[in-house]
Amino acid sequence: MTDEIELFHDDTPGEQRGLVVRNGRFEQLLIHREGDPKAARLGARSVGRVVAVEPGLSGAFVDLGVDPPHAFLPFERGRQLLVGQVLEVVVTAEARELKGPVVRRVADGQGAPRLLAPAPELKTALAAVAPGVEIQTGVAAIQAVWDSEEEALGQGDLFAEFGLDLAVQRTRALIAVDIDYAPLPGRDARRGRALANREGLKQAARLIRLNRWGGLVAVDLVGAALDGAAVTALAREAFAWQPAAAFGPVSRFGLLQLTLPWRETPLEDHLGRPGSERASQTQAIDLTRRLRHACLSDTAVPRLVARCRPHVARRAAPLVARLGPRAGLVVDPAVRPGAEPIDEA
Repeated sequence: MTDEIELFHDDTPGEQRGLVVRNGRFEQLLIHREGDPKAARLGARSVGRVVAVEPGLSGAFVDLGVDPPHAFLPFERGRQLLVGQVLEVVVTAEARELKGPVVRRVADGQGAPRLLAPAPELKTALAAVAPGVEIQTGVAAIQAVWDSEEEALGQGDLFAEFGLDLAVQRTRALIAVDIDYAPLPGRDARRGRALANREGLKQAARLIRLNRWGGLVAVDLVGAALDGAAVTALAREAFAWQPAAAFGPVSRFGLLQLTLPWRETPLEDHLGRPGSERASQTQAIDLTRRLRHACLSDTAVPRLVARCRPHVARRAAPLVARLGPRAGLVVDPAVRPGAEPIDEA
């Protein structure tokens, strides 16, 4: 059976998002925000200078010519690193939490830290997922990225057709996956549990990818004394999108552990912690996206304006101005955060 793939590209001022939908399910969310350093994006190639060597961390910190935190370069066997050394490096994992990006040494370098080759443009990367598939834009793309973000942040779902209740949550230490099975009338319980485990692994892998997560994953499966080889085969199939995944044995308590390399900034880190400068910028971009959606949805209205609080307006005004003369802002200190109304001017 051939997978049905849909591609969406939302180019809202301040941020681009790309979305891959496979067989009707949100699978992969690509994000490029304006203002984020291009040298820190996955796949970007730069000249960097070693600023600190940390044997206790088995690596060194590298200045890429952008604001700290500096990139981290793991030690390679047989290669010595010295403070002041200049290297060409490529980003293998984007920044997360308070950590800078991770890089890999490509060659010796020359000159000041600088970007040599940026990561592929978002639309180019999106098209490479499924060459020849039309990329949908406009209203459809905005709605799709909204819906995908909502599902990603929802931390699980109920899949009634499989009797599956799935929870996927990330803590500081690991990603916890809980697969529960609610017996369905007329279905053999043993077969039902096996189906719940199969579908649970598949959907958990999809949600982990959608959230752009990596690290240790602990999966609490349905049942105990499971066929470890069979479960591991199912897990490898579910996480086939990450060939560098490493799988541990299934315990007698029905627990599977695996590790996934970090590659992209997690969605929640990208949005920003509540009260942070990044979260405020996210709020401004979200308002701009809503206003753009309204303008594209109703082309007969001469002008639409969003009412928002002063601190949101300061950040959103330059973004909204790029939408054209049909879009505008009105400052209203009484507006409730997150519920900014959009009206005809």
